[in-house]
Amino acid sequence: MAAATNIPTHVAIIMDGNGRWARRRSLPRHAGHRSGVASVRRSVELAVERGVEYLTLFAFSSENWSRPREEVSKLMSLFVEALQREVDELHRNNVRLEFIGARDQLQSGLVEKIESAEAHTAANTGLRLLVAVAYGGRWDIVEASRTVAAQVAEGSLAVEDIDAETFAAGLQLSGLPDPDLLIRTGGERRISNFLLWNLAYAELFFCDTLWPDFGDEEFDAALAYFAKRQRRYGHTGEQMEAAG
Repeated sequence: MAAATNIPTHVAIIMDGNGRWARRRSLPRHAGHRSGVASVRRSVELAVERGVEYLTLFAFSSENWSRPREEVSKLMSLFVEALQREVDELHRNNVRLEFIGARDQLQSGLVEKIESAEAHTAANTGLRLLVAVAYGGRWDIVEASRTVAAQVAEGSLAVEDIDAETFAAGLQLSGLPDPDLLIRTGGERRISNFLLWNLAYAELFFCDTLWPDFGDEEFDAALAYFAKRQRRYGHTGEQMEAAG
């Protein structure tokens, strides 16, 4: 499939289906997560090749802590392993790697690897790759609310001056464009507490492909879907056409 010409600036992906992929092959769940790393790598390559500027991946949600302890432990180990293996390649390809989420919930060793990877790639000017770990949309909004409340309490912000822009400055994606396109694999049709504020006007693309099988065809299908959408932001189609 040819790549779409109307490319979204920011793509977000909910990488779903690792466990089911493994179960269908009579493998342990962590085998699915490990296989999914190859799809992460290819999605980053495709984002660069297609001209996407920002790619945000939902790697581990705040709700995932309730999964079996062994699975969570293996996931954390996989994060460390993947960081050690991939960061130099990302750097060579001018990718800037960043993480969003509640770092205070992570083990200190993983936080050190995260901060090292961010520092190593901080000056890169190509794709900005954001990985959401221990992240939840409601948590993000609550944290932003606390930031605004603290500003009001200290007197640096008046209540009447609180607006959407002021509030958004406290979110994890502060200063970045909101996602234009959300892709979710694995057949589910929901956003599962991911970037609740930032996805307000995103186009939503759902596919049945399980994450370890996600590749060029699915990525390009999502871009083609986006290219056909008219993004009106509350205006009429006629108004958007008149505006060009």
